[in-house]
Amino acid sequence: MAAPQRREQLIGVARSVFAERGYQGAAIEEIADRAGVSKPVVYQHFGGKEGLYAVVVDREVQRLTSAIAGSFDAVHPRLVAESAAEAFLSYIEEHEDGFRVLVRDAPVGASDGTLASVLDDVAVRAERLLVDEFGERGFDENTAPMYARMLVGAVALVGEWWLEVREPPREVVAAHVVNLLWNGLRHLEHAPTTLLRAERRSRRTVEDEI
Repeated sequence: MAAPQRREQLIGVARSVFAERGYQGAAIEEIADRAGVSKPVVYQHFGGKEGLYAVVVDREVQRLTSAIAGSFDAVHPRLVAESAAEAFLSYIEEHEDGFRVLVRDAPVGASDGTLASVLDDVAVRAERLLVDEFGERGFDENTAPMYARMLVGAVALVGEWWLEVREPPREVVAAHVVNLLWNGLRHLEHAPTTLLRAERRSRRTVEDEI
């Protein structure tokens, strides 16, 4: 097998092993054994487990970001939400091992190339849309970063759950996600307060009067 083909084979095998075992549980010996090569061959291509893991994660990050990036070309915010949710779930459906690698443990000290870093990038894009929407609706634009991360985090958490149950179908899950998020955004309060805060405030008022 030529070097480029061998490298691709090792990346594919390693993706499966990292998905099953996590970074800490994966071993070069197992990756080499599944690929039918000796350990030195793996070291020759990637320098070690961390180098191989970095390549696998980078591939998945590129796949996921590419899948979601096109969503932001939509002309209406709801279409962006629908397209992004569908793209995220499609990635999970088509690249299950890759998503499992992203959500499992990473080397200590790793900050880039994780699901968190991908989601943060998506949240930054969503934040720009929300700033415009908030400005038009009279909401505080400074809260846009917080809301962007709420939305992206919700989709990611549902995605992790759906990875295990695989029902209902992807399109149905995406529709329900957008139903909650979009209608929630449409009915935002300008000055939100929790019922508990309102109740405490009412109690303090009564106590002061007494």
